[in-house]
Amino acid sequence: MLNWNTVLTRAKNGNAAPDRRVEKTDAEWRSQLTPMAYQVTRQAGTERAFSSQMCSLFEPGRYGCVCCGSLLFDASEKFESGTGWPSFTQPIQDNAIDYRADHAHGMTRVETTCSVCDAHLGHVFPDGPAPSGLRYCMNAAALAKEAD
Repeated sequence: MLNWNTVLTRAKNGNAAPDRRVEKTDAEWRSQLTPMAYQVTRQAGTERAFSSQMCSLFEPGRYGCVCCGSLLFDASEKFESGTGWPSFTQPIQDNAIDYRADHAHGMTRVETTCSVCDAHLGHVFPDGPAPSGLRYCMNAAALAKEAD
């Protein structure tokens, strides 16, 4: 189970190697994604809080990267954070997510990206529920829900 110390170490010293890599040109990403998904995943944007129904969906299933389809989270790790973005306590596997220090907007945060295609997903914070204490605050536009 990942914890905050592991996240900080990876953000500073490097991430676990992904199982595969997907690389496309900017034109290929633009043609594949909706304008919102492109803005969020390829330009590190953020959708408005409470703008997606995904926040309140808690059915079984898995969540993958909207860009490359790599599995990122299982619905069993999803919880209601009250923030307006889908939140999870753990990724589906240890090397699914990469972590980067983010000092934008006068804040210090840890950005999360898909380890396979570098899509911006959101941020992770140390204020989630036990046992991990992590809150992966994700943009719904970066995720694709798969049925169980």
